[in-house]
Amino acid sequence: MTKFHAIRDQLLDRLESMAAGEQFPPERQLAETLGISRMTLRRAIDELVAKGMVRRRHGTGVFALGPKLDQPLAASSFTEDMLARGMRPGSHILSFDTAEAGAHVARRLHIAEGDEVIAILRLRLADDEPIALEELHVPSVLVPGLSADDLEDQSFYELLRRNFGIRLNHSVQTIEPTLLDAAEAKHLGVEELSPALLFERISRGADDRPFEFVRSVYRGDRYKVRTELTVPAPAAAEAVPTDTVPTGTAPAAVPDHTGGLQP
Repeated sequence: MTKFHAIRDQLLDRLESMAAGEQFPPERQLAETLGISRMTLRRAIDELVAKGMVRRRHGTGVFALGPKLDQPLAASSFTEDMLARGMRPGSHILSFDTAEAGAHVARRLHIAEGDEVIAILRLRLADDEPIALEELHVPSVLVPGLSADDLEDQSFYELLRRNFGIRLNHSVQTIEPTLLDAAEAKHLGVEELSPALLFERISRGADDRPFEFVRSVYRGDRYKVRTELTVPAPAAAEAVPTDTVPTGTAPAAVPDHTGGLQP
């Protein structure tokens, strides 16, 4: 292990005992405590900033961030997810409009171009901290009378179930890395071009009809995706019958077509 990596690990050890939002000691003091140059310290902190573990505020100092929230690949609402973590979910409606569906939205909702949709932009929060910016489209015909007030600090799926008899049956979701534009960064309280995760989801009800198309950007410094990998059982067809192996001859190796662990 290089001296630089040893310094980085000492900073990681220090982070283990720090609360989210707690400030590191001043740079000069911390460098003296660790017995390193300020240049080496800055390099180590730069790495922690890039990994989303600390935040540097110019003119103020370096602050610890809490552990990243992991998103399991399962159909659950943001509200349910935050409550399961013991956190207080919240949302603020930034815009609520009725519009004609363009080709992009219409194709995903299986409606005609020009059909009326409700377009909602929500800021999602956990313990009052901005976590994600969510752009939601839903066909107006499915949610008559829906208002912006209905969605304030409310689970959309629970609202659909209770008020409109729509239950989530399954969703198809894609995830890819992205960079925040100026408007997104401002809402999320981070710098422009900060890394983020882009989620796009189409959800269907029991009748297999799409009822929502969602585009969400989650802060890369506060969110990560968690998957559970399992080893698939070998297919029966791949088993080598032992009674056909000649005496004294080892069975031929069976090719592995699984590709390893599968999500």
